[in-house]
Amino acid sequence: MPPERFSPDDPREWMNRARSSLAQARHRIGEIYLEDLCFVAQQAAEKAIKAVLLHSGVRFPYVHDLAELVTLMERAGHMPPARVRESSRLTRYAVETRYPGLSEPLTEEEYLEALAIAEAVVRWADELIRGQK
Repeated sequence: MPPERFSPDDPREWMNRARSSLAQARHRIGEIYLEDLCFVAQQAAEKAIKAVLLHSGVRFPYVHDLAELVTLMERAGHMPPARVRESSRLTRYAVETRYPGLSEPLTEEEYLEALAIAEAVVRWADELIRGQK
């Protein structure tokens, strides 16, 4: 059953989208390129970070640069754990791996690392927004 929907300015809706992207990134079937799974892992982290920014009342640009978004979070007073700060490594999956010829095929190790980072970001953001951190 799909999650309850909220308005676009509600951080819970951004977290719904982050969890949806993460579920897609975990759905590994034979015909899906690892590059595509890493793209949706990056999207999960990006949406979760933007949820935290929205939750904190911080306006954010519609960019894919996770280092820039993490910096905005830190300026808002959130000091994410190291694994969340590592999300900047996912930025490359937002564009260069989405199109043929812009990067080399990704390895299983790169995919698993991207997925682990995205999971950590989504978990941290979810806990923060629910008031557990």
